[in-house]
Amino acid sequence: MAGRQGNQTVKNMLWSLVVIVLVAGVSYIFVPHDESKTPVKRVDYRVELVTARRAAAYPVAAPEGLAKEWKPTSVRFNAAEHDSWHLGFLDPDGEYVVIKQSTDKPAQFIEKATQEAVRTDTVEKLGGREWRRYEGSTYDALVSTGKGATTVVAGTASFGQLTKMVEALEMKTA
Repeated sequence: MAGRQGNQTVKNMLWSLVVIVLVAGVSYIFVPHDESKTPVKRVDYRVELVTARRAAAYPVAAPEGLAKEWKPTSVRFNAAEHDSWHLGFLDPDGEYVVIKQSTDKPAQFIEKATQEAVRTDTVEKLGGREWRRYEGSTYDALVSTGKGATTVVAGTASFGQLTKMVEALEMKTA
């Protein structure tokens, strides 16, 4: 008699589990849910750009004439940290592209800005400046030194997209 009650209890637990799984499955199917990523908001970087161009010891880079599909996502200027400039974008394919500039020592700045990408022998002339390619596991980059600062255009985007960004850059002071 005791063995039969034990079997009945296990059987009831299994049936309860089946009912719970069915209810959860039906709830999942019929309750609306968004499986997409939270959209990244577009930022207006004009005020920070004007501030940086007035304060920095070098011509500050920002793109002009990029297609609307390029979405600015982050902007920072920090005069206390070697006049560091940061302007991040998502390209039309949703890949990240960042413009970084600084008066810090080039080797240190490049290593940090490219997330330890490795210098290659490839140099391209774009926008009247020489840009060296860096390849990395996190970011690829195009790097230009001179005019008082090091400029890095890096990201998860392809070199083609990084090149489009470099070609759109305007280096200006206030």
